[in-house]
Amino acid sequence: MAQRCELCGKGPQFGNRISHAHNVTHRRFNPNLQRVRAVVKGVQRKVRVCTRCLRTGKVVKPKPLAKGAAKATKTAKTSTAA
Repeated sequence: MAQRCELCGKGPQFGNRISHAHNVTHRRFNPNLQRVRAVVKGVQRKVRVCTRCLRTGKVVKPKPLAKGAAKATKTAKTSTAA
């Protein structure tokens, strides 16, 4: 899976790992990606976004259900299945 933010496109950067003896090897700096539920084009789906996008508010999170609504939907699902 690609290490890329789905909103801003931030991806891995490359550099060198330098030991105490100054041996140089290549390394990757991956972005801090989180999988969150977000509203994209009016549809709720899971997206992988970097923490910078989360902190700046580029991600629109879905509205939480009311306290009684969650129980009502559960009972409605079980009553239609029975």
